This record gives sequence, C-alpha cells and structure tokens, in this order.
Amino acid sequence: MSASASLADRRIVVVGAGSHTGRLLARDVSAAGAHVILAGPDPRKLEWTAGELGGPVDVVPVDLTDEDSIAALAAKVGRFDHLVSTAARPANGPLAELELAAVQDAFAAKVIGPLLLAKHLAPQVEPDGSFTFFSGVAAWRPAPARTVMATTNGALAFLVQALAVEIAPVRVNAISPGIVDTGSWDGLGADKDAFLRGVAQRNPARRVGTPDDLIRAVLFAIANPYVTGTVLHVDGGGRLV
Repeated sequence: MSASASLADRRIVVVGAGSHTGRLLARDVSAAGAHVILAGPDPRKLEWTAGELGGPVDVVPVDLTDEDSIAALAAKVGRFDHLVSTAARPANGPLAELELAAVQDAFAAKVIGPLLLAKHLAPQVEPDGSFTFFSGVAAWRPAPARTVMATTNGALAFLVQALAVEIAPVRVNAISPGIVDTGSWDGLGADKDAFLRGVAQRNPARRVGTPDDLIRAVLFAIANPYVTGTVLHVDGGGRLV
C-alpha cells in the first residue's frame, strides 16, 4: 500500500499549516483523502490553506509558547492518526546580539512546543499513529550566527528518541531538511541563484532540495510502522561535507 493510499479517511494534524511546507503537506494529505486539522499561530494563514483543500478540514489556531493553547488544541482535535509539526521560529545572529525572548521563542517552537504537543495529544493518537517534527541540518553543521538554530534542532533530535521510548507504541520521528528552495532564500535577491548553485555543487546529491522532497519524507515516516525515534536526513548529504 502506498503512503498516500494509507491516508484515506485518516485524521492528520498539521501544525505550522500556514507555512510554505506545511501548506503543501496539508494539500497533499488532503488530496490523499485525509481529514486535515490545520493548526498554527495565524488564523488568516490557516484559512488561506483551508481554502486550497478539497476535502474535510478544520482550523484550530494554536500558540506553541502557551501550554493552555496546546491543551485547547488537544480538546478540539479529539482522536487523530498523525501529527506533523513544521513549526520554527529562528533566532539567528551573532551570539553577542541574541535577545532572550527570541531564544525562548525558538526553543518553544522546536523543543518545548513539541514536548507539550506530545504531553497533551499522545493519549488521543489512534493505533499505528505518529508524531513527526522538523529538525534541521544546522544541528549537524553548526555555523557562526546559527548557534540557537543548531542547538534547538539538535535538542529536537534527542527529544524524538526520548519520546519514542516514553509514549510507545506511538511513533515519534523527525525530518531534518538541508538547504531547500521553499522560498525562504528569496531574501537573498539576485544572489539567491548563485547561492543555490554553490550548495548544489558541494552536496553529494549535486542538487538542492525541493518541498516535495520533504513531503515524501514525511509520508514515509507516517506510513512505515517500523520507523520510530529516527531522524530522516533530507539534505542531499549536506551534513557530510
């Protein structure tokens, strides 16, 4: 059975459904017949995503910095099959210029939020269900001005292992993207193409990633009942060079 076929009539929670990758994931699982619950901090973006879906959909705003908001999400979602969180709040910049509030928000999105999502929603997961979170290559390739990103992504990688043991048999995995052309690099302007070419030349896969690469990895993590406590590196081998 294909990953998409296994989603028919399943309830899938997408946290971060207002983001580019979250929106595309919601679209794909909806097209596969899933009932999609769109969650995230911006109701307007969630409604925009909902308008693109053809199947059953619910919109539930959530703030990952607020445990009461996460508890409210759990109450509204009820029983479900899979939760995927693409949430991220980068706090990049030189160490001397980092602000505590931005660092706390970064940890809330990548570490504390996922922990609380598991706390409140794990009891509601159907058999063979799962949580899938998003880490990132910075954990394996730290760089100046990316200290918080590296630390939060690394912490999440260890969190999924711990959760996979504690809330078993619910499965818990992470996707770790490398450089992916999701639109997040558009701010480079005229330098974007040269940057992406350079990444492609260095990567063992000799290309940069696409959102579809990430979505296929998520669908694999959801569909394979023997994968848990695992980080799927979708980085073209970028962490190795």
